[in-house]
Amino acid sequence: MKSNIKKRSWMRWVVFLAGLEIIAISINLFYGPINIAAGGSTGISILVDAVWGINRSITVFVVNILMLILAAIFLGKKTTKNIALGSLLLPLLMEITPSFKATNNELLAVIYGGALMGLGVSLLYRVNASSGGTTIPPMILKKYFYLNSATTLLCIDMVIIFLNIFVDGWNAFFLAAFSQVVTAITMNYTETGFDKKYQVRIMSNDHLKEIREMLQKDYVGLTVYNVVGGYSDDDKQQLLIIVDTNEYGALLTKIHEIDEDAFIVTSNVAKVHGGRWGI
Repeated sequence: MKSNIKKRSWMRWVVFLAGLEIIAISINLFYGPINIAAGGSTGISILVDAVWGINRSITVFVVNILMLILAAIFLGKKTTKNIALGSLLLPLLMEITPSFKATNNELLAVIYGGALMGLGVSLLYRVNASSGGTTIPPMILKKYFYLNSATTLLCIDMVIIFLNIFVDGWNAFFLAAFSQVVTAITMNYTETGFDKKYQVRIMSNDHLKEIREMLQKDYVGLTVYNVVGGYSDDDKQQLLIIVDTNEYGALLTKIHEIDEDAFIVTSNVAKVHGGRWGI
């Protein structure tokens, strides 16, 4: 038991540091060298660097410290403690991570930068951590004014993205906005995985027993629900099974060979834990 706890704690720290370093790489190798501010305290640092030439890590440090002060005042010690380490480590990692233009193609830069940013943030979310910065004002607004934190964070990021126009023109603005889309897509797939599943619900008036036997023989994880017909009020059973996407076509064929009139409802499943799919 203790060894499992230590292992989980160790892995949490690895994921935490990896997430912060990936964010630092996205800034220093892709966003920063082409002056694209895609939101957050890192975006502010890129704008400040482009206008006044102040080191990006210094700006992130100053902004994060100011945000931590706000958190201490309005959110309490516990919340401040949870986000303090990420807020302080990110500027340090930005300072020690080499900074250079990894590609001369600006579109590729925002694609790679956005993907890395999404991956880094997702890793932090996975271990319930944060890099601080502009994520703090939405937390305050949610606590005192009940505003949706995701919406207010998006508004803050959009203001920072809009400022690209005054620093580096409309091209920078559109590239920064596009990078947000890339980040959102990456976060979605990072958090739910690329290996999607299908949840299949099956009903049959006359051949449910045969279909059930086939599923028990060829698949695992079968669940049987007792249901009631909406029009007939008759007691019935519904079968539910989770399959990989590459198994779906064969499953349909097997069901229809038994009962071509079987009622089948299929939905996408982002992630499955337990059983043959592990954690």
